[in-house]
Amino acid sequence: MKAAALCALLLLAVAAPGCGRGASEPVPELSVAAAADLRYAFEELAPRFEARCGCRLRLTFGSSGMLAAQIEQGFPADVFFSADVGYVDRLVREGLGQPDSVTVYALGRIVLATPARAGNRLGRLEELASAGIRAVAIPNPEHAPYGVAARQALQAAGLWEALQTKLVLAENAAQAVQFVESGDADAGIVPLSLAIARGSALSYVRIDDALYVPLRQAAVVLLSSPRAELAAEFIAYTVSDAGRAVLERYGFEVP
Repeated sequence: MKAAALCALLLLAVAAPGCGRGASEPVPELSVAAAADLRYAFEELAPRFEARCGCRLRLTFGSSGMLAAQIEQGFPADVFFSADVGYVDRLVREGLGQPDSVTVYALGRIVLATPARAGNRLGRLEELASAGIRAVAIPNPEHAPYGVAARQALQAAGLWEALQTKLVLAENAAQAVQFVESGDADAGIVPLSLAIARGSALSYVRIDDALYVPLRQAAVVLLSSPRAELAAEFIAYTVSDAGRAVLERYGFEVP
């Protein structure tokens, strides 16, 4: 497989200002570790929740597997939103997550994407085998759930082995989108949520659900959190009517 053409930070921390408190009062801060496919949805949800709670959210995005590993090594998150319930279940088994807080908040789906400016819209996975496609970006399936879904789809289409020399493995789903958008990859298999968020920068078609297992995305409050109640409130807000509306706008199916 080709090495990734660019290196990106595993984690992208985004801090949004707190609301509704005096300048001299301490603002409670909630550390949220979230899968990369949630970036745009959570950047909308965060200020709305902050306005309700008078708190501050610190959002850290990355691949679910790498975030889970960081949490296992002591990363100080209060709540973990994974792109795959399996990583949440693992933390619960290890005694790091509150079992009664586990919440499936969305189903995630994948698309076949190309850079819009290239004018080379693909309609089927089989087109990835053509000579004109030299590099195909996917999240690394070793630690990124959307990479697992991409691998499943390519295997189901009989293309996984044939495309080995073309695959560019990204650290996470957001980096895979960057590779496609920049033209470093001719095409990619990426989350529907990020393709929607990037708007006119990408051309994409949804991949048939029958070719892969749609991702059951889940959240959990971490047992080490000193703000467990606030963490649970943020999970509840994410699956509330207000949260669902944002998630659905980015292509997530909300249970």
